[in-house]
Amino acid sequence: MIEVIQDKDWALEKIGGTSLKGRLYGVKYSELIEALGQPTFNQESGDGKTQFEWVFEFDGDYYTLYDWKTYDVQYTINELTTWNIGGKSSAWEFIDALESLVKKTQNA
Repeated sequence: MIEVIQDKDWALEKIGGTSLKGRLYGVKYSELIEALGQPTFNQESGDGKTQFEWVFEFDGDYYTLYDWKTYDVQYTINELTTWNIGGKSSAWEFIDALESLVKKTQNA
């Protein structure tokens, strides 16, 4: 089961050292909100490289889903359809579960 972490401090502690593991394609921000709820971090990062980021716990590991270097919140909300997925270990099972969850929402 995919669980979105909403506690920002705890999420920051868990995602240190994550790196790009894959991408989620063909999904708009509104579809992510519908499928996952609000992002863990819903404002621009300090360096401006991300506008929104979800942090997840999945099978004992932690993953992130985020826009990368769009530098524009309106672009991210209205046009972006490719999202980066970060983690500390292989993310294939997480990506499959995330894609399935989002597709259910898209087809509902």
